[in-house]
Amino acid sequence: MSCLQRQDRPGRSQELRHHVASRKVIQVNVKLLGLEGDPELQFLLQGGDLLKVRSQSWKKTRYFRLQEDCKTMWRESKKPFRKNPTFSLDDVSALRLGRQSEGLKKYTEEQVDGRCFSIMFKGHRKNLDLMASSEEEAKQWVNSMEKVISILNNLNHEEKTEHWILTCLRKADKNKDDQLSESEVKNFMRLINVDLDDEYTEMLFKKCDTSKSGYLSGEEIKHLYDLLTDREEIDVIYGEYAKSTGYMNPDNLVEFLMKEQREKASLIDAHRIIDQCEPDEAAKAKKLLSKDGFLVYLHRPETFLLNPDHKGVYQDMSQPLNHYFISSSHNTYLEEDQLKGPSSTEAYVRALLKGCRCVELDCWDGSDDEPVIYHGYTLTSKILFKDVIKAIKQYAFKTSEYPVILSLENHCSVEQQQVMAHHMSSILGSALVTKPLGEGMPITFPSPEELKGKFLIKGKRLNKLESLFIQEADAEDTDVTEEEESGCEEVTEEKQKAKKKLKLARELSDMVIYLKSVHFHSFEDARNNLSFYEMSSFKEGKAKKLATESANGYIRHNVDKLSRIYPAGSRTDSSNYNPVSLWNAGCQIVALNFQTTCEDMDVYQGKFMVNGKSGYILKPAYMRNKATDFDPITLTRGEWLRHKIFHVMIISGQQLPKVNKKKSSVVDPIVKVEIHGVPADVATKETHVINNNGFNPSWNESFQFDVYVPELALVRFLVEDYDSTSDNEFVAQYTVPFTSLQMGYRHIPLLDKTGDALPSARLFVHIMVVDV
Repeated sequence: MSCLQRQDRPGRSQELRHHVASRKVIQVNVKLLGLEGDPELQFLLQGGDLLKVRSQSWKKTRYFRLQEDCKTMWRESKKPFRKNPTFSLDDVSALRLGRQSEGLKKYTEEQVDGRCFSIMFKGHRKNLDLMASSEEEAKQWVNSMEKVISILNNLNHEEKTEHWILTCLRKADKNKDDQLSESEVKNFMRLINVDLDDEYTEMLFKKCDTSKSGYLSGEEIKHLYDLLTDREEIDVIYGEYAKSTGYMNPDNLVEFLMKEQREKASLIDAHRIIDQCEPDEAAKAKKLLSKDGFLVYLHRPETFLLNPDHKGVYQDMSQPLNHYFISSSHNTYLEEDQLKGPSSTEAYVRALLKGCRCVELDCWDGSDDEPVIYHGYTLTSKILFKDVIKAIKQYAFKTSEYPVILSLENHCSVEQQQVMAHHMSSILGSALVTKPLGEGMPITFPSPEELKGKFLIKGKRLNKLESLFIQEADAEDTDVTEEEESGCEEVTEEKQKAKKKLKLARELSDMVIYLKSVHFHSFEDARNNLSFYEMSSFKEGKAKKLATESANGYIRHNVDKLSRIYPAGSRTDSSNYNPVSLWNAGCQIVALNFQTTCEDMDVYQGKFMVNGKSGYILKPAYMRNKATDFDPITLTRGEWLRHKIFHVMIISGQQLPKVNKKKSSVVDPIVKVEIHGVPADVATKETHVINNNGFNPSWNESFQFDVYVPELALVRFLVEDYDSTSDNEFVAQYTVPFTSLQMGYRHIPLLDKTGDALPSARLFVHIMVVDV
């Protein structure tokens, strides 16, 4: 096998068993990653100088290198008394070669393009813009980091645990003597998120110190590791089915899969699992599954809570566009608040990579005849319209191949609207829909499948779409009412004076085909006077009122039309609203501030995490029927009423992250299970608190919920750090559609505030759904 390939080795590594506290920490990690002799890894470990670019005048040389854990990048700081900063490769979302970031485009010359690269981070951390001494060196940095990141991401759960514990042991061994004193053991426990009292630490230490030397080394440290990583709950489950001399045979495994996991399983499936998961070659030869093999199986992604069949596109994508919930962003250009925060093309990139399919462009006249995007009448920074279109073109279809809607809020003069039309036409090319699909006047929307790889413009149009198919004189009137979709309520009066009428350029008007913006007056008016392609936008307050007082009317309206909902202007801090009640009313384009981390955004991303993260979720059949009687408030009888009893047992947690990065900080985890859906289904239940243990807390607590409309329900598992004197702090969460749950014993991969996966953090649960 090539040294560039990582060999899968289920079970605890020999390196960790025998060299866990060795000085050869780098070699141990290299072996664990399967990178012995790898030139790219050696390049990163040696490190080198790079030019860090922050502005036109701030370009400074900094030394970067990979640390011994083969995961943390160190860079020197020239500031006196400041610790040299580091970042984890786990936090890197992408590496981009060339002048692709806003900063590098702005602060470097075109001729150095090949020497430049950017490190993009998850969440909202600013990217690192760097310049190497040559094009070859820049490629080497990017290729080397991408390789190590790829290998780290592909480690199985046990390997990630070993790698992390190795690093913590190295940090705990303060004097680097390959031994751990009792105080160093206590320090190590805090590093892995466990705080033990002195009495318990002394007991644990004595249990491992078989040599009575007062220090742990070699096999004694391995014994400590075994004690810490032992899963008693797995022992119990395994013991119930391991009926063949202490092992599971294929028949035992089939029984477990069918009885506990509620899966259709055969002996062929059992043999395949044993072949893939059993680390002991002797047991594998006898067609037996050991406890270690059973744990490897339970950590495979396809056995997690989310049904693996729902990870890819599994829904019918040939329905009309308005039959789908569509992942949508509000004021997509903003990175922070709505008043003075920065605007950035990177905000579009992040939203698109998260599967967003409808982005907003707030367009205003700029200097040099180039339109700009920013939040009008505020101090938010400005970015060029053409740069935004270029970024959208580059990243639109990396996560999802289904259509992207460009929602234009147009405040530009006719001249700069013509420039906008030119930029969209020249940059997006044939991917931009500029005429109806097929022959003749359409009577309904095309489907996401028909619109794959396409861009749709949402905005004002001077005339009806039907005018394309009938002979009539060109309309002389180019006046339309300006958009009303954003802005702060504090400046409404000023905006009203400036708004009144907008002259609309025909070139821009003609690009609006399926998504013509019109004012909403009433459901009756829309039904009698609006064509299918004429859609309205609603402020959240107006939309929620309609969803509460006229829910069935709103649902019927959205069978034929599209509705876009946007946050209230008073949300100047870019806070969000709960999208669930609007989905319950059939609203398709429910736009949130993607830059803001909150419960509402967790639920939003949970809604769209299935169906291939395509950004399109098919509405239930009863929300696509013009004559539907469905009302989420009153819940009369109908096909939507499929009462389920949802049983969930929160068993344990593994490697929960610290809330506070200080070594002495340890979480007191509590788990909340939330149901989001129609009002009758909304509920929350929580476990008791586990004090001072985020490494392997155990709850064994069961809850029961009634779920009446499962197709609209989502389940959120929230882990918090309990505080008796103030609000609990967020630790991690995971949200999944109710209909995508797998039953039985399942691990839940936990996500951080920004929706990114935490490398090894898990909950272990038991799920059962029973029809009433």
